[in-house]
Amino acid sequence: MNQQKEERNPLETEPITRLIAKYSIPTALTLMVNYLYNIVDQIFVGQGVGVTGMAATNVAFPLTIIAIAIALLIGDGCAANISLCLGRKQQEMADRTVSHAVTLLIASGVVILLLCSILAPQIVTLFGSTDTAFQSSLTYTRTIAWGLPFLMFSSALTAIIRADGNPQYTMKCMMVGAAINLVLDPIFIFGLKMGVFGAGIATVIGQAAAGLLCFAYVKKLKTVHILKSALKPTWQLTRQILALGFPSLLTQIMTAVVQITMNNLMTIYGAQSVYGSDTALSAYGMMMKVYQIAHSMFVGVSSATQPINGYNFGAKLYDRVKQTYKLAAVIALIVSVVWFAIYQLFSKQIGMLFVSGDALYADCAQHIFRIYMMAFFLYGLHMVTASFLQGIGKPVKALLIPLSRQAIFLIPLAIILSGKFGLDGALFAAPIADTLVFVLSLALAAGEFRSWKHQQIS
Repeated sequence: MNQQKEERNPLETEPITRLIAKYSIPTALTLMVNYLYNIVDQIFVGQGVGVTGMAATNVAFPLTIIAIAIALLIGDGCAANISLCLGRKQQEMADRTVSHAVTLLIASGVVILLLCSILAPQIVTLFGSTDTAFQSSLTYTRTIAWGLPFLMFSSALTAIIRADGNPQYTMKCMMVGAAINLVLDPIFIFGLKMGVFGAGIATVIGQAAAGLLCFAYVKKLKTVHILKSALKPTWQLTRQILALGFPSLLTQIMTAVVQITMNNLMTIYGAQSVYGSDTALSAYGMMMKVYQIAHSMFVGVSSATQPINGYNFGAKLYDRVKQTYKLAAVIALIVSVVWFAIYQLFSKQIGMLFVSGDALYADCAQHIFRIYMMAFFLYGLHMVTASFLQGIGKPVKALLIPLSRQAIFLIPLAIILSGKFGLDGALFAAPIADTLVFVLSLALAAGEFRSWKHQQIS
């Protein structure tokens, strides 16, 4: 009996609070460091090049989001399937899953590099570049394209290594990459006078270091192992991985679509405001990069619940699944309230970190922050709910949440309201969407729990 207890997986025996802390903190820190690449670039470019340079990095930012989206499609889908398989004691299927993921990652990284290199002029135009920022946007986009495959390695393998029980490893890898970027940015931008090109090179080198370190861990996986016979993907297992990872893909892709839409709206309606196109575009982009720090905390909490929910749902320990969701929801809402206060009280000071000595830019940053983040105290629950549904193998329901927030609520509202109220109309779309998706998330989670009770499986 004692030996049997010792062999039980910690996901079904350790306290939920300890498990969430164990998985969420390293994951959140890993993502924070990842997003610091763009924030550090933005700060150094803002101080060294100015508003036009910041606009250029903002235009290229959706590329980073898209690369991470594809990585999470593979990584989160793989991790979710691994957790479900291990909970069901299906070791060989778990091994085949991670083997498939390695091949899919390498192939997708090569494809995105080629596409971004060839279509860079069309990309920066589509992503909302102003005429004055076009050449800088083109230079920065072509440069960072070389780092995207490595960014994808680190982003996808974060989920896989977390499911393997070692989230601290990817945190260390990302910190190494961020440290390299932090050191090289001022050297290339200020010392060598390379502007946005130098910022791009520093980012690529940092991402390459982090990505290669994460990739080196593949041979050290403990709960799963690479099978050479499974490196050639089969459609059946690939489809299963992609189905479970699709909500993560959609969340990131729709974030990129929102960014692209808002970039264009900032360019159009910023020109009609007192701020001007470049200032509105760069201030909005700065806000979205700062927002990623808060976003990483929500991803940390929601991603931490995925292996816990997946394993325990697979093992039919439904009470632990409920407990995990409720605790994660409370944590997410507390984090939401804290960041809401920061955005409302210190928005001007945040803006001045990026561009100092420009009163118009500081006023624009404060204006955008306060409206766009007006309902941020409700944020986070929808991410926890989507991860919960994804972890228990309900990708369609999980998919509904990001699809509703971005595609059904936010983008149409931004387009409609900006046509009537200009710049402010576009910004007010965000708090309206946040409120609506909060209600939707509560309804979906409650409905799932009621169905368990009705089936007498809770």
